[in-house]
Amino acid sequence: MFSQYTIKGKIFASSNKEALPFVPVIIKGTTIGAQTDFDGNFVIKTNKLGDSIVATYVGYKRISRPIKKGVTDQEINLPMEDAGATALDEVTVLAGDNPAHRIVRNCIKKKEVNNRNNLESFEYETYNKLQFDLNRIPKEMREKKVLKPIAFVFNNVDSVNSGEKPSLPFFIVENLSQFYYKKNPTRKKEVVIASKITGIENASVSQVLGDMYQNINVYDNNILVFNKQMPSPVSDNGLFYYKYFLEDSAFENNQYIYHIRFKPKRVQELSFTGNMWIADTTWGIKRLEMSLPKDANINFINSVNVIQEFTYSDSVWFLSKDRLVIDFAPTKKAIGFYGRKTTSYKKIILNQPKPDKFYEFGDKIVVDDSVSKRSDEFWAQNRHDSLNDREKKIFKMIDTIQSLPIYSTWVDIFYLLVAGYKKYNNFEIGPISNLVSYNKVEGVRLRFGGRTSDIFSKWYELAGYVAYGTLDEKWKYFVGFKSFLTKKPHRQLVGMNYRSDYEILGQSTNGFSQDNVLASIFRASPLTNLTRVDKTEAYYEREWFPGLITKVFMTGRQFTPLGSNTYLYEKKDGTVGQKENVVNTEARMQVRLAWKEKYVGEGFQRVYLGTTWPILQMNYSKSLQNAFKGEYDYQKLVVNVSDRIRITPILGYTDYTIEGGKIWGTVPYPLMELHGGNETYIYDYLAFNMMNYYEFASDQFVSAAIDHHFEGLFLNKIPLLRKLKWREVVTIKGVYGTVNDKNRKTLLFPGTLKALDKGPYLEASAGVENIFKIFRVDAFWRLNYQLPDAIDNFGLKFGFQLAL
Repeated sequence: MFSQYTIKGKIFASSNKEALPFVPVIIKGTTIGAQTDFDGNFVIKTNKLGDSIVATYVGYKRISRPIKKGVTDQEINLPMEDAGATALDEVTVLAGDNPAHRIVRNCIKKKEVNNRNNLESFEYETYNKLQFDLNRIPKEMREKKVLKPIAFVFNNVDSVNSGEKPSLPFFIVENLSQFYYKKNPTRKKEVVIASKITGIENASVSQVLGDMYQNINVYDNNILVFNKQMPSPVSDNGLFYYKYFLEDSAFENNQYIYHIRFKPKRVQELSFTGNMWIADTTWGIKRLEMSLPKDANINFINSVNVIQEFTYSDSVWFLSKDRLVIDFAPTKKAIGFYGRKTTSYKKIILNQPKPDKFYEFGDKIVVDDSVSKRSDEFWAQNRHDSLNDREKKIFKMIDTIQSLPIYSTWVDIFYLLVAGYKKYNNFEIGPISNLVSYNKVEGVRLRFGGRTSDIFSKWYELAGYVAYGTLDEKWKYFVGFKSFLTKKPHRQLVGMNYRSDYEILGQSTNGFSQDNVLASIFRASPLTNLTRVDKTEAYYEREWFPGLITKVFMTGRQFTPLGSNTYLYEKKDGTVGQKENVVNTEARMQVRLAWKEKYVGEGFQRVYLGTTWPILQMNYSKSLQNAFKGEYDYQKLVVNVSDRIRITPILGYTDYTIEGGKIWGTVPYPLMELHGGNETYIYDYLAFNMMNYYEFASDQFVSAAIDHHFEGLFLNKIPLLRKLKWREVVTIKGVYGTVNDKNRKTLLFPGTLKALDKGPYLEASAGVENIFKIFRVDAFWRLNYQLPDAIDNFGLKFGFQLAL
């Protein structure tokens, strides 16, 4: 009688301990073997043993491990090393068509059938597990005093292998939800059933982790990864972007499965490298494993790995498991962190649509308050995969770390760097960048202020500051209050504030405030055109659904010129009079529509993650003459639309903004559209960077700005510059407007201010971004309305940007 032997184990990448799926492993000298599953596990049952098992996989070095003689059940794990320079050479097919091309073409032809988004409807239960680990922590740093309180972590968490530095888990999340989709009309709805987030109870995190925002669909022509557009390996134009190789074929479940390897055709292009297994006849993808090439022009990411497994059901290959692994770090050897997201799909129902009323308007995500309060028993019964011992240990350790004082210190430092405020229990001091500054009018300006924190209240916020100029010896101040009325189902809040301070009229909304320390350091010319503005404001804001926000204001403002500046007007007898100030009261409504926009944050401060649709904004104002000393009668309407156009992955993308506005009635120039200039050396994407403050005004206008980012299209082709990963960018901006005769006489324009009487103002620039991954430098040309000195019509601006 023959003995039955069982060999089981796991195959993983030695560099990051990530499981390697679909790897063939055999007993040496036999044809007996198996293939790893989605999680890298394999089981071989045999009655004949050899001396070792062997695993080979594209992109990794061959590995073997000895088999213990006479042991019926044994476990053998195989860590595979990246092949690096020893990777497989290309194979050149000299005669006939590349056999891989025929298979890929058939797969592309069948995309409409195999793409789940073309089904009439589907629904499923999805389980997400997300984990972040701080990695590559050197021994000398682990032994420093600052990390001593958490030294126990490094003794309890396994390193990748004996030669690797251990990782520090700091965030782990589980999310269970029910997802619904209907094609015509396209509707999506996701109901979050349960969410377990260690140390954080935040519904918006649950939303972003949900399947709706995290799914990569390989059947799309282009795939967005961290806002970078990359061609799918089965894009309609895949043969333009990729080289394909037929590696193997196997007969599984009564059909042939073809193993296709693919890689980018050109160096440093944003595209994938990897393997896919395509089923004969249906030509659907059964398995997919792909990653970014090591030379891809992308920042702060060492690697991205996507692994997907599909199950054939009701004539369509439907996604059943999905894994995304990302290694974030400033450089390849620096301290960074791993992000691991694993998703599974169960209880799949196809082509049984719900009524339209069920989906509601837009893409609806429902997060009940109780989702973060599910019991351990609930999770044990409902999670798709049970937690392994290491994950259980991580949950416990993170809870322990968060209870330590040093954890709070780290969080406070990170918040200071990101938000600019220093937390002190119920109060936050800041912004830090505005505490000390300098300008010609105020001299050294000292400011102290802040706001209440979430500890004080999550429903209302008090804020304020006082400032003092050592040269003008004047006090400035602000006090404000805002409060939520409701957070669900519709976000509503009200607020009131009073501000008496100096402002730069004619500055873009993105420009640094006059008391920002960076504006003081990098100002191109002395700041003298300041106006004292006393402003009282009350408002009501409502979010009707994610992406549509309306805001109604009641605002009173008093403008007072400073220094030698005066408000002069022409009297009826032709003489010139002088006004002490300009007083205005108005009601205003703002509407902002950003369809399907994503965001993070449930408090007053939100971080918007963008949308693939155009963003439309409208501002309408109606003055209230004689109300609270209001002097003018007018209406003003400004409409703005902006969007990002992704041409092709190889040509980059274009950002554009178009804005138009008109004022009906009589207004002085402080209430006109003062087109935003920039008198600093810092690039301002919303401003006309070669225009001065207070240079042009209009009572009706139209403007346009176009920025095109080539993403290294040209510089990537130059060998000496390729490693720098610089990226080219060009811009052109223009504005045209008019001022009617009555408005020119309401207040006489100062010497620096004029109308656009000679046609549109135009400027252009060419620059390089991604310098040292954070800087941008642009050369600007003022194309008309030339200044007397030719040198003033050319300028260099630099900017800071953290972009992938």
